[in-house]
Amino acid sequence: MPPEEAKPIPHGSRLGRWQHHVHTSVQRRTLHLPGATRGLIWAAVAGLLFTFLNVLMRLLAMRIDPFQTQFLRYVFGLLVLLPLVWAHGLAAYRPQQIGGQFGRGALHTVALCLWFLALPHISLADTTAISFTTPLFIMLGAYVFFKEPMRWDRWLATLLGFIGVLIVVGPKLAGDSGGNGVYHLTMLASAPLFAASFLVTKALTRYENTGTILVWQAITVSLFSLPLALINWQPPTAMEWLIFLVCGALGSASHYCLTRSLLSADISATQSAKFLELVWAAILGWLVFSDVPALNTIAGGLLISVATVWVARRESRQQATSP
Repeated sequence: MPPEEAKPIPHGSRLGRWQHHVHTSVQRRTLHLPGATRGLIWAAVAGLLFTFLNVLMRLLAMRIDPFQTQFLRYVFGLLVLLPLVWAHGLAAYRPQQIGGQFGRGALHTVALCLWFLALPHISLADTTAISFTTPLFIMLGAYVFFKEPMRWDRWLATLLGFIGVLIVVGPKLAGDSGGNGVYHLTMLASAPLFAASFLVTKALTRYENTGTILVWQAITVSLFSLPLALINWQPPTAMEWLIFLVCGALGSASHYCLTRSLLSADISATQSAKFLELVWAAILGWLVFSDVPALNTIAGGLLISVATVWVARRESRQQATSP
């Protein structure tokens, strides 16, 4: 029985009925699609939600200590999940691999520390573009640890996407204007750690359902982040508390979509959809921070988008012709 079907949704509560309706509606509308296509759709939606989350996180990290921002983001991510925990019961979220949950939380926390340190100092488009190096580490790890097939089209799409990323961030790294190159490298250092976290998530999907993984990620990252958050703690304003609540909802929803993408298809097949995040980041960065995308950002984004659409069509055809 697949992990997502292992624990029934309690229809007795209003929240349970609503969740069941949304879940079955999505299942019904996407059931006819090949698994790789469903995985790419889930990954694309996760990327859009992550971009909105990054906008709010950057706004908060400019006003509050980055480690405190990191801690409160995951605390509120846990708070928005508590109604689901209450509806299902605590036993439904008892992990089968508690060591894996804490190991994943530790990896994710270290990666987040590097990411939040750099976040206030570089543009949203650059933040997103640098994160695109993560799929390279993910694909390598998936090939080594999960023996997932690496067809030439997946490699080519990832290579084209990485070239697009270099087009975007290359001038910043080479110029190192105002010392920002250090922050670019700090964020780049988080990529292999995020990749390791995602690979552990993929392994955990063999034993845990999506809800358990989400809840325990929020618990473990909050616990590991608390000591750093207390060092420079400052009381948030009422508006900042509200934004953290929105961030909690966005974070939980985006991680849910990401985990569903891992359940629907090979991890290597879904990573190319991540490159669409640069398009969202360029648009939102311009709207919110008045960051006008440079020509190299536009060129790199176009290359990434073409590679993403191309591999999506390839994966769909491959699934349709498979016996």
